[in-house]
Amino acid sequence: MARAQQGEAEWEKLTAAAQAASARAHAPYSNLRVGAALQDAGGGVHSGCNVENASFGLTVCAERAALFQAVAAGEREFRKLVIFSPDAGPLSPCGACRQVLAEFCPDLAIVSVGRGGDRRRFQLAELLPEAFGWPTGNTQPAGGDVVEGEARLPGEARLPGEARPPGEARPRSGGCSPGRGRRRDGT
Repeated sequence: MARAQQGEAEWEKLTAAAQAASARAHAPYSNLRVGAALQDAGGGVHSGCNVENASFGLTVCAERAALFQAVAAGEREFRKLVIFSPDAGPLSPCGACRQVLAEFCPDLAIVSVGRGGDRRRFQLAELLPEAFGWPTGNTQPAGGDVVEGEARLPGEARLPGEARPPGEARPRSGGCSPGRGRRRDGT
């Protein structure tokens, strides 16, 4: 099979897996069913669906569900992602999904398939060009200050237990509203 045909066959396999996953979505609030299928570096397919919750912030998108399943299976490198929804046009991954996917594969190829078979193609790096990353080495973010060999933005909080450089003033408290920051007995 020619390389192009093999590549299209892989996309179709992922699309079928994402479509099957969308049928299992739990979307009683939005009625927007979404499935995703993620191909790992070895060619394995990991699928997931969106799972909504009455506390909307606890909803998990299909893309992250698929990624979490893959990570739980021991995978850390990925090639392709298909997102499928029978209820809308082609969807772009939300910001949270973009960031979580970028942790593992910032150059991930994505195809989104919507109602009627409409398709859109994306590269994750185009959708999230400035993904957050944990600071490593002695790099300085734009507009930041290097403090004790670490990059720090002006006004950025220190990590718990992190020592202050000699001579750095302790920040002044903004105060607490009544009842906040106190025990119930008033102390």
